[in-house]
Amino acid sequence: MAVLKTENLTKQYGQKETAVLALENASISVERGEFVAIIGTSGSGKSTLLHMLGGLDRPTAGKVFIDDKDIFSMKDEELTIFRRRKIGFVFQAFNLIPTLNVYENIVFPIQLDGNSVDEAFVANVIDMLGLKDLTDRLPGHLSGGQQQRVAIARALSTKPAIILADEPTGNLDSKTSADVLSLLKVTGQKFHQTIVMITHNEAIAQMADRVIRIEDGHIVKGGEASHE
Repeated sequence: MAVLKTENLTKQYGQKETAVLALENASISVERGEFVAIIGTSGSGKSTLLHMLGGLDRPTAGKVFIDDKDIFSMKDEELTIFRRRKIGFVFQAFNLIPTLNVYENIVFPIQLDGNSVDEAFVANVIDMLGLKDLTDRLPGHLSGGQQQRVAIARALSTKPAIILADEPTGNLDSKTSADVLSLLKVTGQKFHQTIVMITHNEAIAQMADRVIRIEDGHIVKGGEASHE
């Protein structure tokens, strides 16, 4: 069953002579529990696509469905709440809060929503990602790889319908990148998570279950999940 689906997603910036079509009629579907990589060169439209999938930017035309909900039929405030509950983000820049320790960063989205923390689940995530001895540390005292593992734990903590990872290893060296991606994949499998990751790196993309290719704003390969 598709947890994420887009229909003819289109994004245009500017008007008339200055119009730039960043994305045109992009239709993809992602099954629950899949790990999908969206690969494309710089300027291919992959970041634009990811921002639409996460409800961070509204399309010019087309639809995005998460858990069968048309996310752009919602008003801004409703969409903000839906995004916080249903989508986990992992960014290249980590985006940790420097004044909060590791544990506080991980549970921050849950508390922001006014919910109680599932301590056993969060402890399991922390353990899986090798963060058990780091929970009291501030982000400034962590390596890049450790910070990205905290960002992954934070994304998992709300048990979202889908995790969107935007070049999650872009700031890491090759060995740390491989370690972080392996952990992302293993934790995704353990917690039955759906992960969509964008990357320009072919080797990184091959770690996914399926690769979607985007060129010049068009999906050229792998947009639909196979139903074997």
